[in-house]
Amino acid sequence: MAFQKLRRATPGKTSMDMLVLEDEKRLGVQSPALQKVKGQERVRKTSLDLRREIIDVGGIQNLIELRKKRKQKKRDALAAAQEPPPEPEEITGPVDEETFLKAAVEGKIKVIDKYLADGGSADTCDEFRRTALHRASLEGHMEILEKLLENGATVDFQDRLDCTAMHWACRGGHLEVVKLLQSRGANTDVRDKLLSTPLHVAVRTGHVEIVEHFLSLGLDINAKDREGDSALHDAVRLNRYKIIKLLLLHGADMMAKNMAGKTPTDLVQLWQADTRHALEHPEPESEQNGLERPGSGRETPQPVPAQ
Repeated sequence: MAFQKLRRATPGKTSMDMLVLEDEKRLGVQSPALQKVKGQERVRKTSLDLRREIIDVGGIQNLIELRKKRKQKKRDALAAAQEPPPEPEEITGPVDEETFLKAAVEGKIKVIDKYLADGGSADTCDEFRRTALHRASLEGHMEILEKLLENGATVDFQDRLDCTAMHWACRGGHLEVVKLLQSRGANTDVRDKLLSTPLHVAVRTGHVEIVEHFLSLGLDINAKDREGDSALHDAVRLNRYKIIKLLLLHGADMMAKNMAGKTPTDLVQLWQADTRHALEHPEPESEQNGLERPGSGRETPQPVPAQ
């Protein structure tokens, strides 16, 4: 397949970067916060351990209250970890590039102001060629974005995966950022290394409002990526039900074939057939967890919860 060729052709860190885009295409975007919470969850105790704990704390009601407190403590800890430290009233001394780029993520406008006032470039980027504009677009920091653009930030600056701020705004789900970038001349049809448009990214990440906005602009709804998939192929693969309806209402082609010769209709039928087979012929756990059946010779769409 095209992805396998791409992996072999791209050495070092770049190949790992490409895997990020491939995972986004196949599985959508997983919430980092949700992953962190899941990673911190305790292993469930055995029934014997639970009985002992009930006795120790003086009854089931106390146990329930204790667990509520534990959950609240975890939520508070997670919220505290996500809150950036307060920004100082005045920035003294020079601001280095790393601090400048970090400030774009954390929304620290005074740090951004100081760096730019000292002559720093608004297009300063990290090792992945991601600029402050990319980072602020993902987080939705409008004030910082406006400041960067006023100071000459390149609106269509492409990172090492050829993603622009528009792609990152779609990942973050910030419609107001998409509109701001568009008003400053951003290309809404720009392609990344997988030849994905911002519409593809918005569909994969399930941001319905952004998809609606792009469709209202009259963009090419049937534009294909490197594998020949249209936005409708991605919506079907990821079970984006509301987006599927939107795309169909705006004239998406149900019979457009990708590089594997599959139409969105084929993917629906394949999904239905595999679901029926799974229900009628339960298989070992490893094969029920999204792995392809031996000898099937075809790719099985991996649905996620409907948006």
